[in-house]
Amino acid sequence: MSGIPGDVGPAEDAALTRAAQAGDVSALALLLERHRPGMRAVALCLLGPGPDVDDVMQEAALVALRRIVDVRDPEAVGPWLRMVVRNNCRTLLRASRRVEPMESVPLPSDGETPEQVLQSHALRDWIWEAVESLSPTLRLPLILRYFSTGITSYQQIAEACAIPVGTVRSRLNQARGALAQSLTATAATAHEDAVRRTENSWHEVHETLAAAERGEFGKVVKDRYSPAVSLLTGGERLGGVDLLLWGMDHDLSAGVRQRPLHVVAGRSLVVWEMELISPPDDPDHCPPGVAWIMSLDGGRFDRVSLYHAPRPEAALTPTAA
Repeated sequence: MSGIPGDVGPAEDAALTRAAQAGDVSALALLLERHRPGMRAVALCLLGPGPDVDDVMQEAALVALRRIVDVRDPEAVGPWLRMVVRNNCRTLLRASRRVEPMESVPLPSDGETPEQVLQSHALRDWIWEAVESLSPTLRLPLILRYFSTGITSYQQIAEACAIPVGTVRSRLNQARGALAQSLTATAATAHEDAVRRTENSWHEVHETLAAAERGEFGKVVKDRYSPAVSLLTGGERLGGVDLLLWGMDHDLSAGVRQRPLHVVAGRSLVVWEMELISPPDDPDHCPPGVAWIMSLDGGRFDRVSLYHAPRPEAALTPTAA
């Protein structure tokens, strides 16, 4: 995505990557937390707001658990993580065009199976403990999907577990979510700053919307946004402060309201995912959702990229980011 800030603190990234490769799960959790805004921004650019973004982020966390030992340049772990997300998104988009699930799980480039990677990986104890904490109904599909070599497709797992394919997908989503929560908890324990930033950002998005309702969005923009802020959509610059103010006022005047659904807050990138609520007399006035992807410079937002969720009838026709 154009406009994603460069990695913050490459030396810190390198130290955390080496620690993760040596088996420190808290270091890996911190890496994922540091780069989560950029990773999520990539997913939003390719998929638009929606539940698929959460699935891709959870999948990326599992890939990072298996493949962190493959990172040859620790200072470039940020671009590597975003590449993982980008590849997962493209796989999902290809599958949606065919309207069928992905049939195989990519193996490491050196030909080793995920199981072999884990057995030589110092993080394996944490991974297996996390997997063992899952209920049996979630544990089996996850192990087959990611740690077997011959029963990895949704159809094969369904046959092996004697359950419908739809149930396989549901249980895998739940299992990935549980493991992602375990990693998030590890990051929160190791580094409270990330939790505090996210809590503050939740407060800020609610305050921003409340101020806009009171007609005080201009004050928020003056206090929190750069005078040279750029408003973009689809990677193209549309305007600056005046357009940002006009857009909010225009939406409110039309009866459109926004409800925060998800917040990601990094040091240099903040993502607010919103539900767009159309006026009752015009239910199709706006798309179902929008993501504000905002970069920070000197503590102020200097770029605001808006990415709208497609309408349901257009969901299977992905557009280029």
